[in-house]
Amino acid sequence: MDPGSLWGDDDADAPSDGPRVATGPPPTFEAVALAVRHAFGFDTLRPLQEEAVRASLAGRDVVVVMPTGGGKSLCFQAPALVRDGLTVVVSPLIALMEDQVAGLVENGVAAAQLSSSQSADEKREVERRLARGELKLLYVAPERLAADGFLSWLERSGMAALAVDEAHCISHWGHDFRPEYRLVGEVRRRLPHVPILALTATATPQVRADIVRNLGLADPLVLVGGFDRPNLTYRVLPRRDLVEQVMSVVKRHAGEAGIVYCLRRADVDELSADLKARGVRCAGYHAGMDGADRTRVQRAFLNEDLDVVVATVAFGMGIDRSDVRFVVHASLPKGVEQYSQETGRAGRDGLPAECVLFYGGADFHGWKTLMEMSARDARAEGNGTAGSDLDAQLERLGHVWSLATGAVCRHRILAQYFGQDLEIPAAGCGACDVCLGEIAHVPDGGVIAQKILSAVVKTGQRYGAGHVADVLRGAETARIRQTGHDTLSVYGLLRDASMVDVRSWIDQLVGSGHLRVADGEFPTLFLSKSGVEAMHARIPVTLYVPARPKSSATKKPASAARSAALDEVGGAVDEGLFHKLRELRRALAKERGVPPYLIFNDRTLAEMAAKKPRSIAALLEIKGVGDKKAADLGEAFLAAIGDA
Repeated sequence: MDPGSLWGDDDADAPSDGPRVATGPPPTFEAVALAVRHAFGFDTLRPLQEEAVRASLAGRDVVVVMPTGGGKSLCFQAPALVRDGLTVVVSPLIALMEDQVAGLVENGVAAAQLSSSQSADEKREVERRLARGELKLLYVAPERLAADGFLSWLERSGMAALAVDEAHCISHWGHDFRPEYRLVGEVRRRLPHVPILALTATATPQVRADIVRNLGLADPLVLVGGFDRPNLTYRVLPRRDLVEQVMSVVKRHAGEAGIVYCLRRADVDELSADLKARGVRCAGYHAGMDGADRTRVQRAFLNEDLDVVVATVAFGMGIDRSDVRFVVHASLPKGVEQYSQETGRAGRDGLPAECVLFYGGADFHGWKTLMEMSARDARAEGNGTAGSDLDAQLERLGHVWSLATGAVCRHRILAQYFGQDLEIPAAGCGACDVCLGEIAHVPDGGVIAQKILSAVVKTGQRYGAGHVADVLRGAETARIRQTGHDTLSVYGLLRDASMVDVRSWIDQLVGSGHLRVADGEFPTLFLSKSGVEAMHARIPVTLYVPARPKSSATKKPASAARSAALDEVGGAVDEGLFHKLRELRRALAKERGVPPYLIFNDRTLAEMAAKKPRSIAALLEIKGVGDKKAADLGEAFLAAIGDA
């Protein structure tokens, strides 16, 4: 417990004994809708949001699974506006708390956090506001719930609901398991009358069941939204010249925000230096950096002083910047859940954004080796579940490998992973490399597959992809001469193909299950049963190669945001005015000490630049403009519009 904490028994400012009891009937949904209009500037809630809010108002436990950017936060923020009492929000990261609290305060909502980043005086002030019943929302870390006397203090302070954000963290089967989240289950045991709302962006049915069990939810309403993000354009490419490949994405989004994920810290340092040398406003971010440096980079990105952050997965969960226009993976993520969550940081404002994954066969083996080593260490420490944990991890790795090496509509395969069937028009989704025609069938792909599979067999099924590719391309290496593989009938059969293409085809055969990678230290290849059938041409095999993107498809993500927003608002956006409003937003944000996107997001600015409101009343008709922002910021934006 913090020194001087106000939830001690002897503090004069503590609330009176016994919980505050709500009086009168529960608030109506109509009251919520009106409060949302005044606070956030939204006229309607999405169907799943409305269901979650109605159930929460009725005192029912709820599980909400929505993709990143789908509006999960509003599911607990909206009822908190009108509920008699305090809504406590469990959040895993201080940065995430700070961001959401700052956004709520900007909208005139009485919200605060209690975290280790605050001074003792700041904490005491929050606790005094709690004692006076002034707060609607309080954000805390899961560990704080276990602090001696804290739950009793919250109950006496009028705790009326609990929201558990990033709820997948409570599940051992989740992709981001955090043991401290298990402490949240104590709330149901200690305060059984408090309804719980659990929220996550990525949860398989197994993880959802774990959330219900570990939180002790009683007959919860489980709401699962569509996992498809139609505003995201997905591309997957074999890694060739990484720096040039990343630069091609950055150039398509010149001056726009992006995140580049790398696997290792050294990769972050090297790639961020290379991008800087090419004039990109970027910085690196990883757990090996000093905490102050990490905070500096994060704030610079949020404040639009940086365009690009090159980072390990340590960066992101606390990033709520809504106008990220691209996310690049410089290597294979370790699972589809991670990929979905990380790419979900793009286009949170609903406007077009691009997600590009560059992969290589070494990525698969690297993750596999790390997972096996971790399992061995766990077994050595007496963890009896290490074997099943490893099986689950390898299964998840296999799914993301299939995503990378396959040529099925990316939107469809992602939706199917989460148990949903996505109907794709005959012309394709129009938002992935497969459907945009950027992936081409290789002529005679079946014959090429036979040559590759034969080479694996002829070399004794004892070598990795690099050596097999060298044999097929007729490389003159000492190893090939030593093994005598330059005398094999398969030697040089793919001499005219590039190394990148041959390695990509091998990866595709692994992804389709025709080739397998042996367990152990060395990633040697061997044929599966289907691989034997394919080698003898008894089953068809299709291989792919990246085609030159169509110019319209290449430009689509970058033309983006504004033109799409403009289609929505039903008018042509004045581009000059839009940029003028962005500059005003940046200046006001700096003056107020908040990130620019907390002032207004790009979608709201685009609508202003299209409709050009001339009065506060007209400004309030713009989506995203609530009462407080209209009062605080309206005159400044109206003046800028009037001068245009």
